[in-house]
Amino acid sequence: MVGRGIGLAACRLLAAVLLVAPQAGFAWQESDFPPRPVKAYFFSLDEHDRSTLIGAPSSYTFAKGDTLYDVARHLGLGINAITEAFPALDVWLPAQGTTLEFPTSWLLPDSDYDGIVVNIPEMRVYYFPKHRGRLQTVITYAVGLGRDDWRTPTGRFTVTEKTVDPRWVIPESIRAEHIRDRRDPRKAIAGGDPGNPLGHYRMRLSLPLYGIHGTNIPWGVGMQVSHGCVRLYPEDIKALFAIVPVGTPGEFVYQPVKIGARDGDIYVEVHADIYQVGFDYMEAAKRQLENDQWSALVDWEPLTAALRSKSGVPTRISQGKPLRAGSAAIVRSVAQAGR
Repeated sequence: MVGRGIGLAACRLLAAVLLVAPQAGFAWQESDFPPRPVKAYFFSLDEHDRSTLIGAPSSYTFAKGDTLYDVARHLGLGINAITEAFPALDVWLPAQGTTLEFPTSWLLPDSDYDGIVVNIPEMRVYYFPKHRGRLQTVITYAVGLGRDDWRTPTGRFTVTEKTVDPRWVIPESIRAEHIRDRRDPRKAIAGGDPGNPLGHYRMRLSLPLYGIHGTNIPWGVGMQVSHGCVRLYPEDIKALFAIVPVGTPGEFVYQPVKIGARDGDIYVEVHADIYQVGFDYMEAAKRQLENDQWSALVDWEPLTAALRSKSGVPTRISQGKPLRAGSAAIVRSVAQAGR
């Protein structure tokens, strides 16, 4: 299944297939993915009126020529989000006429809620702009991350530089791989070159050798295909690049389990342990619930089922003793007023 433990050889084969796919008669073309407006979601961290589940499911009906890669990009999802939620779907030939609700809602990762947060297991980036007052906003995009042999690290960083059409100076370790696997001895690739894996926009980070950038293979978003860097769809990196200032703080986190609330109910969202670090799902869930003093409010049966399925879909786990509701309604009213 794509996005869960896909082997290195399989990644390379799939990348080769996807490079030629747009020219091979598929229905979707690059022009079908124009720039999309930046969408900011309101949330609240109020102790009594928590609202940290953002977005809502999106309905989509498969048409002739659709692949899951096209639909994922159209909805702003990585391919991993769809294959986690619907593992039985045919990636290349989903049943024409079938309508599904896709997981375009997310629980916020546990963080400082400041700047950029990349949650590695779900392969998603969250950007928290500077804010004032009770309500905050967040902008989120799907990403592709490092292969198992080039893992994206955890840790804090700062955005140190922003470049349009960056020239890629190939690190010697990666160049050695290119020589071995492709017989490609190049030391650099010019900015704007179609073969440049950085795409048209790059944000360099204080973590040496790592960055947040575009890609020349959009279908790799939601997959572990990079040498550790963060790749976004071309239309998404263009939008994020424009609003993130140099000096923005950030953090790579590894959180397969996220817990939060909305409308007085508690939710869990669970993802695969993509780097197989031996993550203890139940221990992580219990720790988060205890920290929020929510343990007595949870129905453990749906929680256990969610931890087992790892569908990546936010799942309600309240047991009929809802939290005090209030801020979610405020969030909706503020969002509507800002339209």
